[in-house]
Amino acid sequence: MDPRGELRPGRDFVIALAISVLGVAAIFSAPVNAFPVLHTILNTGLAMGTVVVSLLFWDLGWRTRSVLLRYLAIVFAITGALQVSHVIAALEPSTASDALNQALRSLRSGTWAPPAYLLPLGTGVALLAAPAPRNSKLGFASGCIAAAVGLFVLFQWLPRYTAPTLLGIIRPSLAGVPLLWIPVALALWRRRAEDRIAHALAFYACGLALSHALMLYSDEATSKFAMSAHLGVFAFGLSLLLSLMQMGTADNVRRMRVEHELKVSNEALEARVGARTAELEWLNADLRREVGVRHEAEVRTLMQLQRLELLRRISRAIADRQDLESIFQVVVGALEEHMPADFAALCTHERDASTLTVSRVGARSVPVAQELDLLPGALIGIDKNGLSRSVGGQQVYEPDIGAVDFPFPQRLSRAGLRSLVMVPLVVEQRSGVFAVLLVARRTPQAFSSGECEFLRQLCDHVAIAANQAQLHASLQQAYEHLQRTQEAALEQERLRALGQMASGIAHDINNAISPVAIYVEGILEFETGFSERTRRQLEIIQRAIDDVARTVARMGEFSRRRPTQLDLEEIPLERVLREVLELTRARWSDMAQQRGVVIEAKVESAGGSTTGMGIESELREALVNLVLNAIDAMPEGGKLTLRTGTHGANGIHAGRVYIEVSDTGIGMDEETRRRCLEPFFTTKGERGTGLGLAMVYGIAQRHEMDLDIVSAPHAGSTFRLVFPPRVSRTAPAADDGGRVPERTRILLIDDDVMLLTSLRDILEREGHEVITAQGGQQGIERFLAEQRAGRPFPVVITDLGMPHVDGRAVAGAIARAAPGTPVLMLTGWGQRLADTGDVPRDVVAVIGKPPRLGELRQRLAECMDKTAG
Repeated sequence: MDPRGELRPGRDFVIALAISVLGVAAIFSAPVNAFPVLHTILNTGLAMGTVVVSLLFWDLGWRTRSVLLRYLAIVFAITGALQVSHVIAALEPSTASDALNQALRSLRSGTWAPPAYLLPLGTGVALLAAPAPRNSKLGFASGCIAAAVGLFVLFQWLPRYTAPTLLGIIRPSLAGVPLLWIPVALALWRRRAEDRIAHALAFYACGLALSHALMLYSDEATSKFAMSAHLGVFAFGLSLLLSLMQMGTADNVRRMRVEHELKVSNEALEARVGARTAELEWLNADLRREVGVRHEAEVRTLMQLQRLELLRRISRAIADRQDLESIFQVVVGALEEHMPADFAALCTHERDASTLTVSRVGARSVPVAQELDLLPGALIGIDKNGLSRSVGGQQVYEPDIGAVDFPFPQRLSRAGLRSLVMVPLVVEQRSGVFAVLLVARRTPQAFSSGECEFLRQLCDHVAIAANQAQLHASLQQAYEHLQRTQEAALEQERLRALGQMASGIAHDINNAISPVAIYVEGILEFETGFSERTRRQLEIIQRAIDDVARTVARMGEFSRRRPTQLDLEEIPLERVLREVLELTRARWSDMAQQRGVVIEAKVESAGGSTTGMGIESELREALVNLVLNAIDAMPEGGKLTLRTGTHGANGIHAGRVYIEVSDTGIGMDEETRRRCLEPFFTTKGERGTGLGLAMVYGIAQRHEMDLDIVSAPHAGSTFRLVFPPRVSRTAPAADDGGRVPERTRILLIDDDVMLLTSLRDILEREGHEVITAQGGQQGIERFLAEQRAGRPFPVVITDLGMPHVDGRAVAGAIARAAPGTPVLMLTGWGQRLADTGDVPRDVVAVIGKPPRLGELRQRLAECMDKTAG
């Protein structure tokens, strides 16, 4: 319930849902699988809560004479009795006899399901039977009791648990409970506008449908699924109880508010009556013999009291309205009915404007307004007498407008109106008049001074209420603008933090894969005792590491403002397809067989050496995503085909090379096929992110490929990537593995122990003498110590990103201590440093992580040439 006394059952439902989710998470994270004590507590709470709700329904039904509420009270009472029997049957007291405990165990199997079925059945029947006034409450109660007995007998006979059936359900006997709650929830939701209890019951029905759905997977009375279901029913029962209590609280709040306003009004009226009575008594002392004057004074006082009461009622009516139009409508309608007035209208005025705009006309004044052409939206020219004075802030009373020689009064006079009051609406003197109230009668001199004063006071109240409405609208707009600004700022901060996080993750990944890359390359180059299968698998590992390195490089580009340029190379497509099958074998072969399904995977080629221009790692990444999607589309097994070839001489793709991934899975309908490339669109529910095919589409766009999708329900899917037409390129120089440098003495600095060890092993195998230092500060100290001892290092290799003292500081210290000493820098952002011109001036070359043996040899050879020169 909000501060104004309005009920919010939706919020109570969300709170109950959140409590249920947290409770379910706690239950499933517990190390034990059974919760007997919690079972007893929740069952007891359910029974007590149901009984309390039945009492509340009966009390509300008795006070409001609602047949539906009494029927609901009967249903909840009988349900509560069944739940109490379930609690008793589940106790097994230690002091009881074995015969009694055996009897309780025999009854236990049939005591949970009957109340679960009776509550939605009884609620649905109550909704159908309540509109008929002749239905007997005793007959309805008898029917509910008979249904309870029948359900009790039925579930004593039905088995509680079965082997897993459709959707893995273990308790199919309870499958009807959530299905019964769904139509009951819909029926209650349709009645929410006319019955606030139906609104709360609709959310309660939704919660019980969700909770009993969990019960279908419980294999024991105190299992995690059973306890989760009990907790959900308990939480949503509490939300219903809270909503019912809030209804009573809301009624009390409204009643107290009305009583307080009435009390204040009565006190004000009594004070005014007392003051006026004292005045009349003083007048009567002097005018005791003037009976006529006294009578006139009494009539005048009574009329003033009536006007004060009218002012109070109008003020109350406009206090709860937040828009100017509805405030104006209340005012003109009340004046027509209670003053009374033959014509009442409110006109708005813009500062420095020469016209008024009719905003609202009373319902009874519409015929006169049509005759005068003064319907809402009409413009009234401001004359030099009455209207100009009203716009200037004065209240104007024309007792006989027939004698006033100005356009607007004469216009009213032609419609039979004779007396007119014009009252300005002003919030502050500096703000000017923003509206004018027009009230007219058909008889001349029809307004008394008291009525004119009443209209002035009324317009003061209306002006304040209108100002509050305008302020409320302005504040709402300001709040919405502030919210949009905050959301934009949060989005910018999120993107900045995401870029920083990507940079940090990339650095850690580079350090982690560098030893693997170094050792794998060294093994492939130096070791010869492997089988061809092992060497092929090592080569696949090496290519996978290269793919990871390129992916990490693209993560580094995430926080940059300019796009990465593509460096295309010629790719043997059949080899890439076979590598993709090997990389995904665990999913389509091993894991599929564990589920008892078979996926036949193969590569088809048109023959010859089909090649395409692209980035091999990105192409492999796209194909892996397509293969994984195809596997997900074949939950019962099927055929997976990776194919490459060249289009024929005809068609829009004539002569162009293509690769495709086909499956015989469930396929896609036209709507899914049309939207499958959209980011975050997924048909896998919580298992999917909706980013896989969007990533494939992005890679195709970067390579200027055409992406064709052929799919139909139950007919499989085929994703085809068509390479762009060939453009002649200069073949890149062959990589000769790097020039072998002379053996030398090297200082190797890095804060990662594994990288130090692996790189030292490879360099020592090359014949170099390698001294390692863990961290920048230790590296500087080791370099200076060896320099003083007359054993300088011809070459220094240092990492860039290290805590406390980074690679830049190391390079600068070495340049100051021994100018001319070549420094090689290891970093995962080598290309980025080169592109931005951010290579430290004391560094002769940058080597990317993970380092390649050929590049390392080449850089060391260059350093030795520089030292020798």
